[in-house]
Amino acid sequence: MTRVIAVLEPGYADYATERALLAKHGVEIVAVPATEAAVPALARLDPVGILLRERRFGSDEIAAAPGLRAVVRYGVGVDNIDLDSARASGIYVANVPDYGAEHEVSDHAVALYLAVNRRIVSRDADVRAGTWGVGQGARIPGRRDGVLGLLGFGRIARAAATKFRAMGFARVLAHDPGVPATEMAAAGATPADPDTICREADVISLHAPLVPDTHHVIDARRIALMKPTTILVNVARGGLVDEAALASALIDGRIFGAGVDVFEVEPPDPARSPLFRAPNTVLSDHGAWYSEASVDRLQTLAAQELDRVLRGEAPENWVNRWDGP
Repeated sequence: MTRVIAVLEPGYADYATERALLAKHGVEIVAVPATEAAVPALARLDPVGILLRERRFGSDEIAAAPGLRAVVRYGVGVDNIDLDSARASGIYVANVPDYGAEHEVSDHAVALYLAVNRRIVSRDADVRAGTWGVGQGARIPGRRDGVLGLLGFGRIARAAATKFRAMGFARVLAHDPGVPATEMAAAGATPADPDTICREADVISLHAPLVPDTHHVIDARRIALMKPTTILVNVARGGLVDEAALASALIDGRIFGAGVDVFEVEPPDPARSPLFRAPNTVLSDHGAWYSEASVDRLQTLAAQELDRVLRGEAPENWVNRWDGP
């Protein structure tokens, strides 16, 4: 019987890369549409491996696939996977932290900042509508010698810091409990707590994982600490921000603007999300990571992790480690 690798929530043009890399193991790559319930699909397929993006993968899904040996996340964050249940069942969970998306995501963070700061989207709409010179009367604060605040200080945040410095940001404040202060200092950042960052930063860019301690790390209280000229950029996880509190501050003019690539509920409902009604807010579709080059590398590295497991090895980027083989 042919073994199956199930792709949950398929979203790429094809899976030729995975098929080519895993063909030697005699496995079949089966894409499970997002519209199909995962548990019955897994019970039907009993896959040896799972490839997934944002779809939730918990204890019910694990129980439905008794032959499962590994789950590989297309990307970095694994907050959508029940790591403890997988560990208890002896199932490897791996991610792909080094597919080069730090360049795309940090570019996107800078692009969102520039679009908000220079009011690019609204000015484009005005010009197309026949209004000229609106930018000369709009509120556009300068950012010379500005302060960048980073929540999270991994690869993406550090790449973003380099790009913001090139635009004249003189100081970088960063908060990341997993990074020693000496390492931050060596990378040119000053350690600071989230409250200090919210009070002092001109631009706050979010690059933290979504865990219980970071849920709504940007809430109404911290938004109230921000300057009226502050711009918030979120290219990490939607749950880091209390969206209703952010929208309220934007509508009331208590902060300058926001660039948002990720939402608490995805895709967001324009009729329900308050951010769709917030002024000077630029929205994108959780695509900060995307480029054709990054997708090709991501699919390759994810397939290589499954190749290791099927050869009887542990994955290179094993995130739910346990003792023993």
